[in-house]
Order: sequence, then structure tokens, then C-alpha cells
Amino acid sequence: MSTRTKKRKIDIEKNYSVKQFAQKLRRLADSIENGKRFRIQVAGERITIPPTAIINIEHERSSSEEEIEFQIKWQLDL
Repeated sequence: MSTRTKKRKIDIEKNYSVKQFAQKLRRLADSIENGKRFRIQVAGERITIPPTAIINIEHERSSSEEEIEFQIKWQLDL
């Protein structure tokens, strides 16, 4: 039996000030550029993103709004 705790599914969205968002993007960009893992806390949960994560940008448009999402995906070690 595995000693790891099974992670629950979550979907959290958090708004940041322009200054806070820029600081997080700078730290993320530095980590990506240097091939290092990135650590961030979202809604009280600490997340570590490995340097092997897949990064993409998604654009969505409807009749009333547009959205750009910066997505970072990686496989969990089970």
C-alpha cells in the first residue's frame, strides 16, 4: 500500500493585483529559463512545478469576452 496521500481534484481561481501577478510571472520566467522547479502557493496549497512541465497558452473568445490562459501541465508521480 502506498504511503502517499491521494491528491484531491481541485479547480481554484485567484485574482492578484498587477504588481503581485508581475512578481509571480518574473519568478516563473526565471525558473523556466534556468531549468529549475517553480514553487508557488495558491489558496493555501503549496505546489511544486517540475522543470519538465509542458507550457502552453490558450486563447478563447466568445461574443462578450476574450480570455488568455497560461497553462502549465505535468504528470504526477504516483
